[in-house]
Amino acid sequence: MPATIRNSLIWIFDAFERDEGFLHKRMFGCDAAYLDGLLCLIAADRGAPWDGLLICTSRDRHAALIDDMPALRPHPVLGKWLYVPQDDPAFETIVHDMTALVLARDERVGVEPKPRRRGSKSTLPKG
Repeated sequence: MPATIRNSLIWIFDAFERDEGFLHKRMFGCDAAYLDGLLCLIAADRGAPWDGLLICTSRDRHAALIDDMPALRPHPVLGKWLYVPQDDPAFETIVHDMTALVLARDERVGVEPKPRRRGSKSTLPKG
């Protein structure tokens, strides 16, 4: 069985380790951070455009977050969420600022995860 490849951006979630509301889950080959049941951030180290930090938010909150952090942009596939690629010069600053907002329970960050349908399985082939 092949070894699981570790996400090189998992360090982003170190800031949450001591928070009792933190939950880490794998999602679409990436890593997701939940706080108090809300999906907040996704660390993705795959190929573009899955190569940075996705900020789980709603479209009506985009402008306020972008005003505070101009390097943020709508994700090219999941436009409802904001994104900064890891090759952006502001990447580490955005990571620091976003983890601080999440820990402060900023209302602009975090979405209710959609419940999985009963009996629903991934459409990806096994093996």
